[in-house]
Amino acid sequence: MVEDLSNLLNSGEVPNIFASDEKGEICEKMGVIDRQKDKSMQTDGTPISLFKLFVDTVKEQLHICLAFSLIGDGFRNRIRKFPAIVNCCTIDWFQVSILKCYF
Repeated sequence: MVEDLSNLLNSGEVPNIFASDEKGEICEKMGVIDRQKDKSMQTDGTPISLFKLFVDTVKEQLHICLAFSLIGDGFRNRIRKFPAIVNCCTIDWFQVSILKCYF
């Protein structure tokens, strides 16, 4: 699961997450959205460009919140295996006093 999140953060998509019929359905729906755009903003209508439009839209609109415990070696090992968790994220180091206020 952390590998999928790392891929999502790094490239904007998880490889092979959609079956071919699902990809076709996505392209079909993105084609409808694409045709509603201004002519200068439209893609060429090929499945590859429509799927790229889908991925670009997801990249713009998807927000992910991750929470890791810093206790133990687990966090350090995950960061070493999946550097996108650090490189492609904004990290907020919450203090204990803040946690006590809200939780």
